[in-house]
Order: sequence, then C-alpha cells, then structure tokens
Amino acid sequence: MSDVTMEKPLVADSAPLPRTTLRQPRLPRWATPAVALGAAAVGVGIGAGAGLSSRIQWGLIAAVLFVGGTYALAARIEGRRQAKDRLATSLVWICFLLAVVPLVSLGWETVSRGAKVLDGAFLSHSMAGVLTIQPGGGVYHAIIGTLEQVGIATAIAAPVGLLTAIYLVEYGRGRLAKVVTFFVDVMTGIPSIVAGLFILSFWILMLDFGYSGFAGAMALAILMMPVVVRSTEEMLKLVPNELREASLALGVPKWRTILKVVLPTAIGGIATGVTLAVARIAGESAPIVLLVFGSQVINNNPFDGAQSSLPYYIYEQWAAGNEASYDRAWAAALVLIAFVMILNLVARGIARWKAPQTAGR
Repeated sequence: MSDVTMEKPLVADSAPLPRTTLRQPRLPRWATPAVALGAAAVGVGIGAGAGLSSRIQWGLIAAVLFVGGTYALAARIEGRRQAKDRLATSLVWICFLLAVVPLVSLGWETVSRGAKVLDGAFLSHSMAGVLTIQPGGGVYHAIIGTLEQVGIATAIAAPVGLLTAIYLVEYGRGRLAKVVTFFVDVMTGIPSIVAGLFILSFWILMLDFGYSGFAGAMALAILMMPVVVRSTEEMLKLVPNELREASLALGVPKWRTILKVVLPTAIGGIATGVTLAVARIAGESAPIVLLVFGSQVINNNPFDGAQSSLPYYIYEQWAAGNEASYDRAWAAALVLIAFVMILNLVARGIARWKAPQTAGR
C-alpha cells in the first residue's frame, strides 16, 4: 500500500456562498412625487400655523422640505453618491419652478386684465378724439407703427448682419475681421437706451431731422444687427467644409459656392435667428420712447411725423394713471405678447421645416 493518503475535497464540507447581486437598491418612481406632495402639505401647514400670509413663503418652506427629504431618503436607501445626484436634480427643479412661477403669474395677470377690453373695436380703432379718462379707443395706430418700425429695422439689419457673418466665416482672416468681431461683441451688450440716445443725438439733434418711426427703426436695427450676425455666423460654421471643398473642386467660384451651397444649407438656422431677433426688438420700449415721440392718430408714413408703437402705447396709457387707461395698457401688453409668441412659433416652424432630414424620418 502506498503511504500517500488522499485528501478529501474541502468544497463539499464548506458552507454555501451568500447570494450576491449587482443591482443597487433604488427608490420607486412614486417616491419623488410622494415626497413633493408631503413637503407641500407640511409647508402649507407650517405656513398657515405660523401665520405667514404670503404663499411664496409657503412654497419656499415646501421647497426646503422637499430637497431635504429627498436627500435623506435617497441617502438611506440608495447611498450617498446617488443621494447627491438626486439633490442636484431637486435643486434644478426648484430653480426651474422659481423661474416659471413669475412668468406664469405675469401671463395670467396680463390675460385676465387685458381680455376685458380686447375686442375687434380695440384692434381696429385709434385713440383719436378719446380722452384718457374715458373708456374706448384702440391700439390700431400702435400696431401699424410697430409693424412699420420693426419691418424697416429688419430691412436694415438683416442684410447687413448676413453679409457681415458671411465675411467673418468665409473671408475674414486678418486684423479687420478681429476688429469687426470686437465691435459685434460690444454691440451685443449695449443697453437699448444707449442705441436710442445715439440716434437721438446724431439723427435728430445734429442732422435736425424730426421725431419719426424711421428714427426708432434705426435704433432697433442697431440692437438687432449683432443678434443676426452672431446667429448667422454660428449657422454658417455648422455647414460641413466638405460641401465647400466639393463645390470648389468642380471649379465653382467661391462667391457662387456661398450663394448656392452654403446659404441654402444653413437657411433654416439663419431664418430662425432673424425671426428671433425680430421678436427681441418688437418689445423694446426705451429707444421708442425717445425717438417716435408718440401720436394719438394713425400715421402710416414712418418717415414723416411722430408715430406710435405698442411699447410706447403701453407706457403712455400706464402713465395716464386711471382705470380706463390701465385696461388699455394691459390689453396692448396682451397684443404685444401675442405678437412676440407668433414670431417665436414662426421661428420654430422654420427650424423644423428646414431641418436636415435623417434616415429614420
């Protein structure tokens, strides 16, 4: 017999290994809404019990409870790392609500107060012969002024901004391009009142032209131009260089490549940028108050005589300081908001219409 003894395997006598899983415990989907409802209820209870009259204070208490409760619950079940992620997400949602609540409140106030006098007569009549303390009158002359002033500003700023962006993207390589870029950046940040003061001092005081809608349109064009340049420049940069190189390789001149290849490719983004720039200047009030001088009657000629506009009309009616003028100011504000919203919808429609078609669509 051999002296070598066979050892018994140890696997059979060892205890079974515990079952492990790679899935980390997660909160159910209803946990976050439940915490939000609970925080809201507790916040209302604390606010009412403490005698706080402001609903904003109740909301802030509920927000603090929601953030704290979400973090504590996630830290206990999911761990600290996931709790920090939920904390950041909760803070983002709270900041979003803090930004949306004033906007919704302003929109509701404008609609509820402006709808009282907003009708067909208000949109089709001017303030000629109407006393500010009396009800009646309309905003037709201000709508005409806004459309003409914004249209002239767009006719000035859009071509200049488009050509400037084409120069910066396609040709600008030297010192002139740096200077142009610097001034575009400077113009982007100037206050609207500065543009109005510039036109006032140059066009009206130095050249001795009168107050008119055209003067206001020039100030609006100054504000619109850098927005058009920047948006168009970014859209042109998104056009692939391969398209330019393919066109140039076929012997097409560069100007024709820009006209027939680059611009059609980026036309959707360019049109969207121009439309959003128009929506931005439509509500500017400071340069209009300085330059159009205001008018109670319809003036269809923006180059001769004072002219009204929607921002000036709102300022004028609010400054009158009586109930009838307040109602007209709110109604005009509602018309202006609707005008800007329509322009934004048009911009989104153009963006979707001209967006590149993918293979899955």
